[in-house]
Amino acid sequence: MEDKNKVLKSGVWYTVSSIAIRAVAIITSPIYTSMLSTGDYGLANTFNSWIEVFNILTCLCVVYSIGRAKIDFKEKFDEYMSSLQALSSSFAFVVLILVTIFRNYVSAWIEYEVPLVIVLFVYLCIYPSVEYTLQKCRYEYKYKENILISATTCIATVVFSILLMLVFNDKRYVGKILGTILPTFLMGLFCYIRILKRGKTFFNKEYWIYALKFGIPMIPHAFALVILAQIDRIMIKAICGPSDTGLYTYGYGFATLLAVFTNAIGQAWLPWFNDQLHAGNKDGIKNIQKKLVLLGIFLTLGFITVAPEALMILAPNGRDYWIAKWVIPPVALGTLAQYFYTNYVNLELFRKKTPLIAASSICAAIVNYGLNYIAIPRFGYISAAYTTFLSYVFLMVFHYVATRFVLKEKVYKDSFMFIGLILSTVAGLSIMFFYGDGLSTSICRYIVALIVIFAFVCRDDIITLYGYIKNKYIKKPQ
Repeated sequence: MEDKNKVLKSGVWYTVSSIAIRAVAIITSPIYTSMLSTGDYGLANTFNSWIEVFNILTCLCVVYSIGRAKIDFKEKFDEYMSSLQALSSSFAFVVLILVTIFRNYVSAWIEYEVPLVIVLFVYLCIYPSVEYTLQKCRYEYKYKENILISATTCIATVVFSILLMLVFNDKRYVGKILGTILPTFLMGLFCYIRILKRGKTFFNKEYWIYALKFGIPMIPHAFALVILAQIDRIMIKAICGPSDTGLYTYGYGFATLLAVFTNAIGQAWLPWFNDQLHAGNKDGIKNIQKKLVLLGIFLTLGFITVAPEALMILAPNGRDYWIAKWVIPPVALGTLAQYFYTNYVNLELFRKKTPLIAASSICAAIVNYGLNYIAIPRFGYISAAYTTFLSYVFLMVFHYVATRFVLKEKVYKDSFMFIGLILSTVAGLSIMFFYGDGLSTSICRYIVALIVIFAFVCRDDIITLYGYIKNKYIKKPQ
């Protein structure tokens, strides 16, 4: 009972803290937009994108090995984490040396000053240690430590960003960049030293080979996901222009807030999933996973329902942006498909079949590019939201096929997920039909949403009632 309470507390608090920290980022964003010009804001955020891209390479994606390593090296987990960190930081340091040698070429390529280029790659040597520590805490159910690290870094980022933007008054984007990475870098140093002191291991051939077998196949997977998330905006800008790109990005950004909730839920249940699968408790996994599927559906339909009013609140003086509401339903449904397919990814990671993950993600990225190439010139920027949704559906199907027919694993109630996605799509697009202007239309939308949610919650009772009425009052033909 004590272990169950620990797992439940860890999952709940991890989910709550993830959402709260994201909420802080949303609440403080108006401060940044008021202090930064649109150009500086774009430069600061693009720098974060480069961090995301280069981190895939420099950290070798070995973070994906931690969940399974917790089981395989249970008694030597601290040693494994120390060696994993050493592998990641050593490779990142080699990349840093190469970048320093060719700093002018890299600077011209990513269009940032040489000092910022060096700062970026120094940061990438240490930054992954924060994620390694958070993952370790997650799999050991140390939720208090996890929350403390995340909250401290989040608050420090806001404080440092504001102060450094004032210091770098002529180049405020530099202050925003440094304010974002400095707190995480300092936390990374703390985590790096702590992991090393606990594990006392730098090089271990067995651990390095184990981590690389997980990580290297996941590099194309991670790049494919970045392409899947970014290629639509790049193509919209090229085909439709910056104005449509701005509208699409605004609507897409709100819709993907849903991912904050779904990712938090998925990450919270992952340690428990690994433990239960290792113990062979597939029935327990299936029962809990059905409830998580329903939770994802309710959150998605809720986001779709409130989208028009939410955009008005977030941009009260930007009426031109309100049209972006049409982007939200398909992107939110795509996020739901993404939430579902991670169930299969978790299973593939547990079985150490990372090449399957990479292959599926690359195929989905290719599908997304092809659909965008066909749809955007013909139907405009809103069509990219639907191609994104379809691409994530394809990704879900690819991973289902990989786990069900290649790995021959049946852990989940697969039909429940697919039927849930189909019904959610019908329900979400039905709610979207009431996106028109006017109070009466909004009232109708909320009524439709309540009916849909009621039908989901009471589906068993409705089915029972239908069977009773059919048997009692609808006579069969003689």
